[in-house]
Amino acid sequence: MNNKIKFFQTDNDDDRVDGIDKVTGRAKYTADHMLENMAYAVFVTSTVAKGAIKSMLLHEARNAPGVLDIIYYQNCPPVPGYRPYAKDPAKKGFEWRGLKVFDNNLVYYYGQPIALVVATTWEKAVKAASLVKAEYITEAFETDFETLRKNEKKLKPAGQYKRGEEDAWKNAEVSIEAEYFTPIETHNPIELHATIAVWEGDDKLTVYDKSQGPKGTQSELARNFGLDEKNVRVITKFVGGAFGSALRSWPHVPAACIAAKVVKRPVKLVLNRRQMFTMVGYRPQSWQKISIGATKEGKLTGITHHAISNTSRYEDFREGIVNAAQFLYECPNVNTSYKILPLDINTPTWMRGPGEATGAFALECALDELAYKLNMDPVELRIKNYAEVHPVSKLPWTSKFLKECYAAGKEMIGWHKRPSIPRSLQENGMLVGYGMAGGVFGAGRGNATVKAILKNDGTLILQSAVSDMGPGTATTMVKVAAEVMQMPASKIKFQLGDTDFPPGPTQGGSTTTSTLGSGVSIACEALKQALKELARTIIPSFSTIAAEELGIADGYVVSKKDSQQKISFTELLQKAGKPEIEVIKESTRATAEFQKYAMNSFSAHFVKVHVHPTTGAIALKQIIATGDGGKIISEKTARSQMIGGAVGGIGMALTEEALIDHTTGKYITDTLGKYQVPRHRDVPFIETYFPNKPDPIINPMGSKGVGEIALVGFAPAVANAVFNATGKRVRSLPIKPEHLI
Repeated sequence: MNNKIKFFQTDNDDDRVDGIDKVTGRAKYTADHMLENMAYAVFVTSTVAKGAIKSMLLHEARNAPGVLDIIYYQNCPPVPGYRPYAKDPAKKGFEWRGLKVFDNNLVYYYGQPIALVVATTWEKAVKAASLVKAEYITEAFETDFETLRKNEKKLKPAGQYKRGEEDAWKNAEVSIEAEYFTPIETHNPIELHATIAVWEGDDKLTVYDKSQGPKGTQSELARNFGLDEKNVRVITKFVGGAFGSALRSWPHVPAACIAAKVVKRPVKLVLNRRQMFTMVGYRPQSWQKISIGATKEGKLTGITHHAISNTSRYEDFREGIVNAAQFLYECPNVNTSYKILPLDINTPTWMRGPGEATGAFALECALDELAYKLNMDPVELRIKNYAEVHPVSKLPWTSKFLKECYAAGKEMIGWHKRPSIPRSLQENGMLVGYGMAGGVFGAGRGNATVKAILKNDGTLILQSAVSDMGPGTATTMVKVAAEVMQMPASKIKFQLGDTDFPPGPTQGGSTTTSTLGSGVSIACEALKQALKELARTIIPSFSTIAAEELGIADGYVVSKKDSQQKISFTELLQKAGKPEIEVIKESTRATAEFQKYAMNSFSAHFVKVHVHPTTGAIALKQIIATGDGGKIISEKTARSQMIGGAVGGIGMALTEEALIDHTTGKYITDTLGKYQVPRHRDVPFIETYFPNKPDPIINPMGSKGVGEIALVGFAPAVANAVFNATGKRVRSLPIKPEHLI
């Protein structure tokens, strides 16, 4: 295929601008920062799942070497944001969401932080924390999702939708109905969550934090501690993976700030791996029941999709599990319902492909089941029900090239080899199966402000307070600027990760490139205009040339009519006596044009598997990940996004499962030794494909997000391939060999 992204890239213009820093160790992640006179903090966590702390036994820990203080509910200084307050109208009513660490003696889940030991070294803090003991008043707790979800009285409504006739699938010529189950999955990025807090007096705070949204963290901390936002600085230079776990501030962030204020010196707080399971969210457990009806020709007539997922007892979390069923395919009658189940465990959060990844497992597996019942090719079934306009809003999509993804995926995987009868194809004694599934996610655009600074040495610096958790944001923004400015990428630098820069978006929801790229594009266009006007003002030979007759290319302002009439940026700024030109521009999400369209990215994943006929062992042999992400700005980083999503999908389909001991409320799988992420041997060669056709509406670059669609739909593609190989339909993730024996 012409738009297939090759594995080996040698084009230096597409190299990651931060690649050398990362592979040589020069890149500083949050915990790498070393500040003068820094103290170290370690959490003490609860050993019961519900109740209250009766007493804290601290004497031995307080007398341990190097201990500076131990903070807990009885000595924690007042935190304004733990109670709604009205210091000024902008902050009126703010209340810290989620767990208010050290606010009271209540215990909501096993592993909850209940004290913070601060010491002169990390080793001394760890030792002292092990000496802290707590006595509890315990209460009966509930952690068993699978049992409790069946009790309607314990559920909270979280959304309903109906189009046409309810449960119309029951009257269809052909129908299927099935239940699907997904477990708790945790993010487990390599970089542990960490925060370093530094106070200057009582009203100025600097925080180094692992954050997907430095500006959001700045705002949360300012309101929580009653500070002016300009007096809070958040620094996030590099993020070593997050997948959604750093979209909000968790209890360790205010805890570090509290500790730094108490001991009057910088404090570093780094979570350990076990705490990553209990303090920074996870993909919630879910139950889904989906029913689909169709005509004998395969035209959908009704979809009913019900879902339940868990939340914590102290905070409600909900996500769009049933949303894709409402609009991914054309169907006149659709009804969905979603409920949440509060449990005595920590709060879940968004995890790559939030909601849609879970919902796609049920929807795309159910469509596969329907295809077999209809004796129809699963791709043809999807094309037959292809939605040309958004079924809910009835608006046209800004762009949709999902059919191209279907066609490319079929060709690249060798779909013609797929057996129509399950368990009928073998290779080298192994059962062979082919499967596919689709994915969808929003492709919106938010607000971003970008500063562009052109130096008189011809270099361009761009600044915005966004972070980069790995997809290559700086690389992509440099490429956007290079294209707009028509100058070499080597002369452009993108600076990020500091709230002293202009406001940038939170990196999440597949919107960063669209949002920030729009800001970069607009700022560069403004810079070009400023250069043209400067040339017309101070260079006599340009004074009679209209601005629209001037162009920008290769570091020059040049006449479009006479290419020999030009002046370099360097010479222009020197003649003007300016060390630099600076422009600041904001890109906004709200335009009247946006209201006329639906905005989504789409994907189609194709998988080939081998299954051992005796042991049930599954081996992925070939993966084709296709995505309609509009214009691909950086092929290298876009391809990496798709590969990363596929690897996450392998974990979702085959390995990842967080288990809780319901007799204690404790996570059983709370280390990387027990919680199985995909290993190198689990991941085959992954090929990617993009239609690479610009979206004409969403942003000036023509791009759409690919971060979420890289994962959404992958797990059901694996499940469908396993069925094609074995004839056994597995509706509970992860798929294990014992399911197939």
